[in-house]
Amino acid sequence: MKSVDTARRRPRRWSLAPVYVALSFFSLLFLAPYYVMVRNAVSSRQDITSGNWRWFPAQLQFESLRGVFRAGSPVVRGMGNSLLIASIQTMAQLVIAALAGYALARIRYRYRNVVFAALLATMMVPSAVTFIPTFAVVAKLGWINTLAGIIVPGLFNVFMVFIYRQFFLDFPTELEEAGTIDGLGRAGVFVRIVLPNARGVTIALGSIGFINSWNAFLWPLVVGQDESTWTVQVAISSSLNSYSIDLPGLFAGSLASVLPLVIGFFVFQRYIVQGVKFSGVKG
Repeated sequence: MKSVDTARRRPRRWSLAPVYVALSFFSLLFLAPYYVMVRNAVSSRQDITSGNWRWFPAQLQFESLRGVFRAGSPVVRGMGNSLLIASIQTMAQLVIAALAGYALARIRYRYRNVVFAALLATMMVPSAVTFIPTFAVVAKLGWINTLAGIIVPGLFNVFMVFIYRQFFLDFPTELEEAGTIDGLGRAGVFVRIVLPNARGVTIALGSIGFINSWNAFLWPLVVGQDESTWTVQVAISSSLNSYSIDLPGLFAGSLASVLPLVIGFFVFQRYIVQGVKFSGVKG
C-alpha cells in the first residue's frame, strides 16, 4: 500500500515542478535590486562604474556604510525624523480611519452613502492637483521647515477608511449586540469588541501607511528645506549634486533606509497576510 501511495504522489510532485521553477525565478528577480544595493554599498566608485562586472568586489569597502551610520550624519538624523513622522502619521491615520469606517458602516443617517461617495471621489483626484493649495495652507500657518508641516497634511487616509468600512460591514453584529446587553455603549463596543477583532486589518493597514510615509520624498523635500527637518529620503538625495554623484554613499544610504522596512515586514508578515485576507475586499 505504501508503494502505491508513493507512486501516486510522485506525479503530483513532478507536476508542481514548473510552478516551483517559476516562483524561484520571480523570487530571484524580486531580490535582484537588493543584491545590487548591498553589492554597490560595499564597493568603490571604480567597481560600480567599471565595465567588468563582478558579483562582489575583490576588496570590500565599508567607508560609505560607516559614514552613513556615524553619529550625527544626515542619514541617521533623517532616519530619526522619518521614524517620528511615519509613526505619528500612521497612528493618526489608523485612529481616524477606524472611527470614520465604523461610523460609515454602523451609524445610519440620511446622507451616509453621499458622504462615503464623496470620500471615494477624493481618491480620484491626483495629488499634483492638491499639492500647491496644501502648500499654500501650510505656508500660511507658518509650518514651512517644521515637522508639523510634513506630518499634518498626511493625517487622513481615505483608502484606510474604505478598508475599515468594508471590514466592519462584514463584522458580526451579534457580538456588538452582546456587548450592548452587557452594558457597553457604542464607544465601549467599538474599543473592547470591534477593534481587538480588527487587529489583523489594523496591522496590515499600519504597515502600508508606515511604508508610504517612510518613503515619501517630494512633500518632505519641499516643506522640510532645513537640514534639521530632512527625512531619510531627502538626506539620501544630498548625495546628488550638480557636480558629482557619491554612488557608494547613495547605495549605502538606500540600504540603511530599506533595512527598517525589511525587518518590520519579517516581524509582521503573518498579520499582514491575515489583514489582506480578512480586509473585506472580495476578489
